Amino acid sequence: MKINVISIFPEFFDVLNNGIIGKALLEKIINLNIINLKKFPLNNYGSIDDSPYGGGEGMIISALPLENAMQEVKERTHVIYLSPQGQKFDQSKSIELSKKKSITFVCGRYEGIDQRFIEEYVDEEISIGDYVISGGELAACVAIDSICRNLHGVVGNSESVEKDSFSNGLLKGYTYTRPEAFKGKSVPQVLISGNHKKIQDWKIANSLWVTKQKRPDLFKELHLSEKEMILLRDYESGKLD
Repeated sequence: MKINVISIFPEFFDVLNNGIIGKALLEKIINLNIINLKKFPLNNYGSIDDSPYGGGEGMIISALPLENAMQEVKERTHVIYLSPQGQKFDQSKSIELSKKKSITFVCGRYEGIDQRFIEEYVDEEISIGDYVISGGELAACVAIDSICRNLHGVVGNSESVEKDSFSNGLLKGYTYTRPEAFKGKSVPQVLISGNHKKIQDWKIANSLWVTKQKRPDLFKELHLSEKEMILLRDYESGKLD
């Protein structure tokens, strides 16, 4: 996958050189192209922004440097503007975008970017949540990490990706490791029983229960099978412990 990023702060993306995304970059599963918007100024002073027509506080990134930066993208690409007005980014969208051959993220700053650039070049706007951050760079890093995890070969254990939270509409259940007892609390006995069927049933039920408790909005959207309803009932009654 080719990922282009247009930003005035290219150093933000150094964080992607770490962990599994850094490994995927080294192995060329991902090709990351960071385009420095400051290389395409409006004038000799290096400006890439200007005051808004009609008045208002803050500055707007001009369409001209953005258009020039887009010329650095040589392939056909899906352009995303990271914006509070965008569609909420979730696991479903992450999987959808991971099937694209090329994505270009446009990172806004200040009070945003000229609407005419959005209308001319942007395929979709995406928001990572209903809160305000200083610019699109952090949002782009979040989206890139999430999208790339879905690519074959990025995460060593593909089964782990399939069982991640939200991948099947559920939150991931509780996990435990050694020591068996900690601060007077023991690992659920079923997990050390050696009975693989009971362990699998417990994990399904626990995931359902965690989703019900922590994200009732997600739980309401689920269509549980008869088996899942029975497992959840047995979990809540303590029969699966």
